[in-house]
Amino acid sequence: MSRSGSSESTSSIESNTIQPVPLDQRHGRSRDMFTIWFGTNIMILAIVTGALATTVFGLPAWAAAVAIVAGNLFGALFMALHSAQGPTLGVPQMVQTKGQFGSLGAVLIVAVVVCMYTGFFISILVFGGESLASVLPFLGEKGGILILAAVSITATIWGYSLIHTYARIMTWASGLTLVLAFIWAFVVHPVPSGFFHGGGSTIAGFLGAFVASAVWQIAYAPYVSDYSRYMPKATGARPAFWMSYLGTSIGSILPMFLGAGVGLLMPTTDPALALTKATAGISVLVVAVFSIGVAATNAMNLYCGTLCTITIIQTFVPKFTAKARARAVIAALLCALAVAVSLSAGSGFVATYNNLLVLLMGALVPWTAVNLVDFYLVRHGDYVVEDFFERDGGRYGYVNWTAVVCYLLGVAVQLPFMIIGTWYTGPLARMLGSVDISFIVGLVVVSPLYYVVMTLQTRRRADLASEAVG
Repeated sequence: MSRSGSSESTSSIESNTIQPVPLDQRHGRSRDMFTIWFGTNIMILAIVTGALATTVFGLPAWAAAVAIVAGNLFGALFMALHSAQGPTLGVPQMVQTKGQFGSLGAVLIVAVVVCMYTGFFISILVFGGESLASVLPFLGEKGGILILAAVSITATIWGYSLIHTYARIMTWASGLTLVLAFIWAFVVHPVPSGFFHGGGSTIAGFLGAFVASAVWQIAYAPYVSDYSRYMPKATGARPAFWMSYLGTSIGSILPMFLGAGVGLLMPTTDPALALTKATAGISVLVVAVFSIGVAATNAMNLYCGTLCTITIIQTFVPKFTAKARARAVIAALLCALAVAVSLSAGSGFVATYNNLLVLLMGALVPWTAVNLVDFYLVRHGDYVVEDFFERDGGRYGYVNWTAVVCYLLGVAVQLPFMIIGTWYTGPLARMLGSVDISFIVGLVVVSPLYYVVMTLQTRRRADLASEAVG
């Protein structure tokens, strides 16, 4: 599909923030959804996540591969369903949340998203800075953090088009580097004879690897349609869904395979260090490219956090029509806060903060269930976008108590199944062999409950309206 003549280019700063994207400014092709999710998933953190399957969960090669594939394919379903909403409504993901929860009911969830993605931003700065410093010692960890922050803030200020362009570049750079790393680790350096024949697979271990892979995908849900909202409405939901699904699945499975394999080669070694040893000879290239790759993801984290912050402000100040300058100022403030925390972080910071991020993720799973059921099964994508920007929520009101109660119930039912690092292990999670399946429980409970209640309410309103007319 050709681009609209009025579309913004990479050389220009995006003028929109959370406003609906006019039809004459829509641009891009469905394949852009493939490159942005393929290019941003091939990074050092995906490799570390894949290594969990063989190091932490103790799976042999075949079981690790199956768990990684199954988990990513399952989690990507939810991620891609959110992506398909973008071309239909043309607004950021969390603005659309007002259509399900009401103008004020959505504020708490949007605030959780700001905290979560700021946390992701900080964690990736710390981890990425350490990875860069491991192959480029002259930078030091602080130098690596500052480089990644500079790249991220630049992409966020320029906005949507530059982020997509960055992802296209990383698709080729990271993809080719990934192939080279596979060849170097498992062909140039032959694997041990028993590499593919290990035993010891357990149900708990398989579930652990499956959940880690699925949650990797579901973590994108609160911002995925931010990167499809400029696509022409005629593109349709189906191409956006499939290109996002394939891009994020393949882009995650392949680096996780590399991580699982490196974990088998050196199970007692830190995965990032093990990757460096396994690719000895080209390790500087491999780690540098994969570390720079996290800057693309971090730009998306910062962009999302900025749009969500603007959404909160606009809820209470409806006349606040933020443009490029406001996005730049808010992004700079969030980035400065993240850099300050990252530079002062102690050795145990990432582990501690990751525990908090797990808790925040649990708070978003019920939102995913409500959002997808409402969009696809209750309203069938039929929303009045202008009402999202009204102080009183227009026809969606201040608070949709059905959505809020289902959401809170979804958070509550997850707690017994949840594991938050060393802070907390739910009693049912302990019975399952210390495996966290809380997100599955949240989805299974909230989705049918919200659908049934909303359907009954809709029918009751229709009956009352019919009686009033009669």
